[in-house]
Amino acid sequence: MGGKSKAPPAPNPVDTARASTSTNVATSIANAFLNNTNQNTPEGSLRYDATGEYSWYDPYTGLGVNIPTFTATQTLTPQGQAIQDQTMATKYNLAGMANAQSARLSSHLANDINLGAAPAAGDPSSITGVPKALTTFGDVGEQQRTFGEAGDITRSYGPEDNFSADRLRVEESLFGRLNPQLERERSNIEQRLQDQGIRYGSQAYKSAMDDYNRQATDTRLGVTAAGGAEQQRMMDMAAQRAGFQNAAQQQLFAQQQGRGQFANQAQVNAFTQAAARGEFANAGLAQQMAQAQTGFNAQNMARNQFMNEQYAARNQPINEISSLLSGSQISNPNFVNTPNNQIPTTDVAGLINSRFSQDMDVYKQESANQNALMGGIFGMLGGMMKMSDERMKDNVVPIASVFATDPEGDAKKLPVYEYSYKHDPSKQRHVGPMAQDVEKVDRGAVKTRGGIKYIDQVKLGSILKVA
Repeated sequence: MGGKSKAPPAPNPVDTARASTSTNVATSIANAFLNNTNQNTPEGSLRYDATGEYSWYDPYTGLGVNIPTFTATQTLTPQGQAIQDQTMATKYNLAGMANAQSARLSSHLANDINLGAAPAAGDPSSITGVPKALTTFGDVGEQQRTFGEAGDITRSYGPEDNFSADRLRVEESLFGRLNPQLERERSNIEQRLQDQGIRYGSQAYKSAMDDYNRQATDTRLGVTAAGGAEQQRMMDMAAQRAGFQNAAQQQLFAQQQGRGQFANQAQVNAFTQAAARGEFANAGLAQQMAQAQTGFNAQNMARNQFMNEQYAARNQPINEISSLLSGSQISNPNFVNTPNNQIPTTDVAGLINSRFSQDMDVYKQESANQNALMGGIFGMLGGMMKMSDERMKDNVVPIASVFATDPEGDAKKLPVYEYSYKHDPSKQRHVGPMAQDVEKVDRGAVKTRGGIKYIDQVKLGSILKVA
C-alpha cells in the first residue's frame, strides 16, 4: 500500500498580501489609463498626460510601487482663443470705466433722497368712517306655532266601550221569561210520554227528550243572538255620536289652522320686505366702501410711484458700475462623458486561500479513505473465515488497492471495494477485497463451502504488504 499523503502547507500571509496589493495597484493604474480619454470638439480639446509619478511604500509587505500622476490640459480652437483674448481686453476696459464712475459715487450718495415733494399717503379715515352694514331687519312679530284648543277627539263609546253589561241585562230579561216556560214544556212532555206507556230510559223516551233539548237549545241561542243584536245596535249609536263629535273637532282644528297659516304668511311677507330693505341699504354701503377704497389705493399708488422713481435715480449709477464689471465670458468647450471602463481587481488572496482549502479538503478525504480502507481490511482479520464471494455482494464500489505478495514472493495489486450483502435487509456498508481477487494472488487464502467462497483471514494477513 502506497505512503500516506502529506497535508498542504498553509500560505504565507505576507506573500499573499504582497501579491494581492501588487495586483490591485497594477489594475488601478491600468484603469486610470483606460478612463483618461483625450477628446477633440469644435470648440477645443482636452488632453490627459502622465507628467510624473510618486513612490508608494506598503509598510506591511515592504512593497514599493511607482504610481503615475496625470495632468489635464484644456485648449481652445484658434477662433475661440481669439474671442477669449478680445473678451479679456473688453473686461479690462469696462473695469477701467467702472473705476472712473465709482469716483462719482461719493458725492452722489452724500445727498439724501428728497421725499418732501411726495404725494400724501391714503387717509385711513376715509375707509373707517363708512357706516356699518345692517345686521337686523327689525321686529316683524313671532311666527304662530299653535292653533288654540280644539278639544280632544272621542276615543271610547262609554265606560265599558263594548256595552256587554247592557247585552247581559237583555239576555237575563229574556231568559227570565223563557226558562219557566221551557220547564213547563219539559214536564208536559214527560207526563205525555208516561201516559203513553213509554218508559224512562227507553229508546222512544230518549228520542222524544232529544227533540225537546234541541228545541230548547235553539230557543236559548235565539236569546243570545237577540242580546248580541241589541249590543251591536247600541255600539253603532255610540260610534255615530263619537264620529259626529270628532268631525266637529276636526272642523274647529281646520279653522284654527287656517287662521294660523294666514297669520304666518303675513309674518313672512313682513320679514321679506324688511330683508329687502336691509339688503338695499347694505348694497349702498358696499358701493360707498368700494369708492372710498379706490380713492385710498389711488393715493398710495401715486406715493409709491414717486418713491420708486427716487430710488431708481439713487441706484442707477451703482447699477451701471455693476453692469460694467459683469462683462460676458466665452463658453468653455463641452466635452462628452466618456465610458468609464473598469478592469476588475483580482482577488489573489482569495484564490490562494481557496486553493489551500481545496488541497486541505483533498488531503482530509484521502486520509479518511485510507483510514476506512485500513479499518475495513484489518477489521476482517478479527475472524478466521469471512464470506467474500462477489456473487453475494451488491452495490459494489471500488475505492482503492493494496499490495500483496503471492507464494513466489511477487508483489501484486489487490483491489479493495465498498459493498453491502444481498441478504442484508439493512444494506449495511462493508470494506474489503473480493474472494475472487484474493484467489488470483494466493489460492490457499480462499476456501469454498457450499458453493460460496470464503477468505481465510489468517492467510490474508500474511500476504498483505503494508508500506
